[in-house]
Amino acid sequence: MENKISPSILASDYANLETELERINASDLIHIDVMDGHFVPNITIGAPVVKALKKVCDIPFDVHLMISNPLDYAEDFANAGADIICFHIESESDTEKTINKILSLGKKAALAVKPKTEIDAVLPFIEKLSMILVMTVEPGFGGQSFMEEVMPKIEKIREINKDIDIEVDGGINEETVKIAARAGANVFVAGSAVFKAPVPNEMIKTLKDNARL
Repeated sequence: MENKISPSILASDYANLETELERINASDLIHIDVMDGHFVPNITIGAPVVKALKKVCDIPFDVHLMISNPLDYAEDFANAGADIICFHIESESDTEKTINKILSLGKKAALAVKPKTEIDAVLPFIEKLSMILVMTVEPGFGGQSFMEEVMPKIEKIREINKDIDIEVDGGINEETVKIAARAGANVFVAGSAVFKAPVPNEMIKTLKDNARL
């Protein structure tokens, strides 16, 4: 599996997003956290900001919808330029209908699971998904510590499907990326580790190198 680094702009300087994207132009994906203040307690950005960023960045957008009703907004984010649309199995929208909607819009569909959610919940949908996101922190805020106890979820998915992208999000740094990679993850969301590094692109290379087993 190809290892991919998806820096989360949640940790970037929102006042200078175009410049921040230039600092991470070695990325494989750009991770965009969308929070509605309901599904999670924080509020971030919406489709208009994604649309604006797409005009200045040609790296694929990995849009993570931490919102209660992703089915209602999938089309907005698809039209704004999302390449991968990831939503939570714990959301209020019908899971299969939401996946089908994303696919009908010509986008890749991904499902996310919170740390306390059993991974079996996503397995009925795995054949339609391009990626499964295993949260390694509780969703809603950046800067939390990596939860190694969720690694068995990754191991189980990888045993079932050798080819699907498995993404981890939360507390990823030079050391935890190794733990997640050993479990079978190949897509790594990193916010603080990348944007707080003196040279973000060098940190992206380091994370990618460290993920090689």
